[in-house]
Amino acid sequence: MEKSFKLMVQYATNSTDAPTRPQFRRWVKAALMQEAEIVLRIVDEAEGCELNHQFRDKDYATNVLTFVYDDTQPLTGDIVLCAPVVSKESQQQHKNLIAHYAHLTVHGVLHLQGYDHIEEAEAVVMEQMETQILARLGYDDPYTEHGDAISPQ
Repeated sequence: MEKSFKLMVQYATNSTDAPTRPQFRRWVKAALMQEAEIVLRIVDEAEGCELNHQFRDKDYATNVLTFVYDDTQPLTGDIVLCAPVVSKESQQQHKNLIAHYAHLTVHGVLHLQGYDHIEEAEAVVMEQMETQILARLGYDDPYTEHGDAISPQ
């Protein structure tokens, strides 16, 4: 049975190459295993840096941040993607920008649902799930193609 979800996409960036709302919706739907209400916010570097500093005590913008507010039904939370960081990573790693956004969106949705990658065993499970979800969406394995990993949360 398909899980229902509400998704609000906020564009708080000057970036003109961020994915569309339907693309984000498709990726969230593919990774979601429970009912949810999610705000997905695409930000510029200043906001990304401020959020990472405020919530993780890190003085730089990271690619994706995930905030869980309620892990009961429906799950509620925010996913923040930093457009300049995502763009820079896709260029450095020779990845298609939309494929990289898809990966980071799936990654954030899995975090919302309690998956993590702090411990090696957790990372293996999470990466396998991401790879399977992305394959169903028609994207290459983001880990073996270029040998990279997601920045730690």
